[in-house]
Amino acid sequence: MSPQPDSWKSKRGGIHTTIIGERKGRKIASLVASQESVKKLIPGIIQSKGPSGGSFRAKVLRPDSRGNLRLLFTQGTSYQEIILVTTAADLAEGEAISDELNSLIEKELDE
Repeated sequence: MSPQPDSWKSKRGGIHTTIIGERKGRKIASLVASQESVKKLIPGIIQSKGPSGGSFRAKVLRPDSRGNLRLLFTQGTSYQEIILVTTAADLAEGEAISDELNSLIEKELDE
């Protein structure tokens, strides 16, 4: 499934609008937003993680007790967490959505 460019904007919340990772970051955000199980993306502030560098990476982290997720973007010495509000009702449903999203992200980054 190919996401619409900037489809994440329709589900974006919060006050921060910048997504790190340039084209890859926007593409991953659009891919995640295009999933029916994701209701809203709330970008966090961009932070520094220290002296180590590297390429762009994205990973969905463990869900909270209500099934909501965090999407972690890292690029170079910066990282950003994006809160994903999902349709999941509990931890188990959140883990299933997390696995699905991580598979989609992995495929996208490998291309």
